[in-house]
Formats: sequence, C-alpha cells, structure tokens
Amino acid sequence: MGASDGTRVANLGDLIDAHLRMPFPFLRNPHEAEAAAGVGVWLRVWGLTDEPGVATMIARTRPAELASYICADVDSDLLQIVANQIAYQFVFDDLAEDVGQHSPGLLLPMLFESIAILRDGRPPGTPLGAALADLYRQVRERCTPAQTARWAWKSREYVHGLLYEAVAQAQPYLLRSGDCTSIRSLIAGVEPFYPLCEAAQPGELSPAELHHPVVQRLGRLSADAAVWIPDLFSAVKEQRSGGMINLALAHQRENRCSLQTAVILAIRQINSTIEEFQELYAEVEPELSPAGVGYVEGMIGWIRGCYHWSRSVPRYADVTSVSVVS
Repeated sequence: MGASDGTRVANLGDLIDAHLRMPFPFLRNPHEAEAAAGVGVWLRVWGLTDEPGVATMIARTRPAELASYICADVDSDLLQIVANQIAYQFVFDDLAEDVGQHSPGLLLPMLFESIAILRDGRPPGTPLGAALADLYRQVRERCTPAQTARWAWKSREYVHGLLYEAVAQAQPYLLRSGDCTSIRSLIAGVEPFYPLCEAAQPGELSPAELHHPVVQRLGRLSADAAVWIPDLFSAVKEQRSGGMINLALAHQRENRCSLQTAVILAIRQINSTIEEFQELYAEVEPELSPAGVGYVEGMIGWIRGCYHWSRSVPRYADVTSVSVVS
C-alpha cells in the first residue's frame, strides 16, 4: 500500500499520487484569473448564486481552475465558455442529485426543460434553464453549426444520464463496477466539451477524422479516465454521503474490500486506460491533420487537468483525512 519504491504513505491522497500514472505534464492557462471573475459574474447574472449553497459550492469546486488546467492553450474567450459550462454542470449536477435522491420522477421537470432548450430551442422557464440557454448561445457564436449540433447532442446525453443515476441510487440491488462505469460515462459531462476542443483548432475536422474508429475510441478512453480520476479523490466524500456512482466505491462493493484496496483496484483500471490511450494515439497520430492532433490533445487536457484539479480542490479535501494502513 506504499509507494512503488517502498516509501510509506500517510493518507489516501498520498496513496493515489504514489500509484496513479500521469504521463501528461501540468499546464495552466494564463487567462485563469480572468475566467474565474467571468464565471462569478455569469452565475450572478442568471441568478444561480442566489440559490442556497451554490456560492459556497463554486468556491469549493473552482470551475475556472479546472478549465484552466484542461484548456491550457486556448484563447480567453473559449476558456470563458469552458469555465461557464463547467460551473453550470456543477450546479445542475448537484441539484439533480439533491432532487433525485428523493425520487427519480422529481427530476423530470428540470430534465424536460433542458431537453426542450437543447433539442427544440424552446424558451427557458427557470434561472437554471436561462443559464443553459445563454450557454447554448455562447457555443453557437463560437462554434460552427456542425460543432454546435454535436455539443447539443452530447449535452442531451448528459442530461438523460442524470436520470439513470437517480434510478440507480434508488435501487436496493448491488451496483457492480461495470454498471457504475456505464452510468458514469453518461453523467461524466466530459464529451460535451469535445466540440469545444474542436472549435479551438484552425478548422473543422474532416468527417473521416472525426469518425475514425481510433479517434472515437480515444474519446471514450479520455472521458473515462478524466472522470474516474476525480472518483479516486471524491471516494471519501461520496462514501460519507451515500453516493453509489463512483468507480472506487463500485470496486469496494464488488470485492468487499477496504476503501484503500478499492482505490488501488480503480487506479489499475485508470492506468490501463491511459496506457491504451497513449498506444492508440501513437498509432493514429501520423494519419491526423494538425486540427486532428489538436483535437486529441484537447482530450489529453481532460485527463491531465482532472488529475491536477482533483489533487488540490477543496471539494475533495476529505481524501487526506483517511489514514492508510500498510
């Protein structure tokens, strides 16, 4: 349970750092402070920080910091869209979790509103819906019509995933790791950002590149690794709150083991995923245009960014409170 060189570690956070393989270097966008200020203004304009607990949650999650770590090379305008969307998804996800834990059916009004905005362009009826409509406007103004359509499609998939999560949380049967990862891939909220990665490039990807089987697989691997890494750091928080959709906790339930053993099992799965990503990227990179390479580098940004953000964000600070037994 110590580090690979035999060094003993003190807590679960150190254990993760000792075993998780992160081959991508830390990077940070120089416009981070500007994006953080912009997020605060944007949330206030749409009344989201008027809701109880939202301002504190945003302070503990630091959405602009996450955007900065993920999108280290994008311009300030695109970074602001990414930061706004991350903040929106944090608000939306937390509200959906609070509502859905009482009954999945109670989620339907907010999900119906989101789908109506994203699919049919209907006007919003709530502050959260108004924020989504404005975010959709920002995406339309920055992205091509095809990129915008992909963004809306992936965003709708994320919205639908939250209902799966609520149903799973309400069921008494054991959720195995495969069930958990299937739901996690829907609610990760990573893939809606891939069209923004594409928009950062000098031009659209060709259909051949965008739908290349290896590029599609890279997208799946990136999204999985990017969301499973925070699962390691949030496992203590989720365990204490009764959360179910977490990779480490799924391994703990399935293997009936300690949390630290479950974390090691989850890390092995993540390391394997990142290794496959690297191998496939090396295979396909010679075939890609500069825009295609930049698109895949955006996927790498999600893996790298989620790791460095998870290590320091106050939302997951509980991970350092759990001692590791050698």
